[in-house]
Amino acid sequence: MATTKSCCTPGRGADGPAGPAGPVAVALAAPRAPQAPPVSRVARQLTHLPGGRFLMGTDDRTGYPADGEGPVRAVELSPFRIAPTTVTNAAFATFVKATGHRTEAETFGFSYVFEGFLSRELVASSPAVAAVPWWRAVAGATWRAPEGPGSSVTTRQNHPVVHVSWHDAQAYCAWSGTRLPTEAEWEYAARGGLEQRRYPWGDELTSDGRHLCNIWQGVFPTVNTAADGHRGTAPVTAFRPNGFGLYNVVGNVWEWCADWFSAGFHRTGPRHDPVGPPDGTARVMRGGSHLCHDSYCNRYRVAARSSNTPDSSAGNIGFRVAADRAPH
Repeated sequence: MATTKSCCTPGRGADGPAGPAGPVAVALAAPRAPQAPPVSRVARQLTHLPGGRFLMGTDDRTGYPADGEGPVRAVELSPFRIAPTTVTNAAFATFVKATGHRTEAETFGFSYVFEGFLSRELVASSPAVAAVPWWRAVAGATWRAPEGPGSSVTTRQNHPVVHVSWHDAQAYCAWSGTRLPTEAEWEYAARGGLEQRRYPWGDELTSDGRHLCNIWQGVFPTVNTAADGHRGTAPVTAFRPNGFGLYNVVGNVWEWCADWFSAGFHRTGPRHDPVGPPDGTARVMRGGSHLCHDSYCNRYRVAARSSNTPDSSAGNIGFRVAADRAPH
């Protein structure tokens, strides 16, 4: 049985330090009135899914029962639309240019970065997260500078935007006329029409020796061989899509969902278009990331779950958007 330790993402709450300069008290400024979003373009990029009945969750022995992955239950979904990829740096830049949005990482003044991506100087000056010391709270780490001062996304325009909080994702959705997928919608879409398979393509992690997602290769957290072709994030269309045409639904970056997280609410909760519990302290994240490895955190399975506080951000958290069925 897998352990229940979590290496997924540090949060701004009890998991990690308040910031490189100590406790942070921030009043978030309201963004200026946005320019008209490119709603028609965003809508054209969404994939229409029919919904219907599917089996959600897993009782897989390799999973994490404490996360609330099970029990397997039949869920009924209405038709909806979802993006084939996570939001890219280029798309997020368009949003920021139109709205002047300032992310929570920028407002707080820091975000969490994997230590292996940092220079010795930044490692020395950036506090480690006690429970998961390979994460560092890096001053100046933002979506524009994913590894802190001196880094940029110039050559990563088609990579997923990272260092975005749940609130930042919500702001992008409000501007673009979309929304975050519910956890049930996300899992249905990620399965790609396959019932109760471990991954979007089946039950085996690799196929004929081919890597099918972007996760840690080697010995975590010290040796990353990048055998799958990517040491950090990969382009959003890397690897082949699932049966619904969605890319990178496992690995690459964690994806925010709309729901509050609970390990048990779904056991007795609604089975038709479930939206999670009415309140909570953390929001659901799905899909795993390029830092996941089966020796410690194999949460890159389609039924795996994680969560973080809605103001948290890190170098492996992004999001994809969804929407209700388009009116006829």
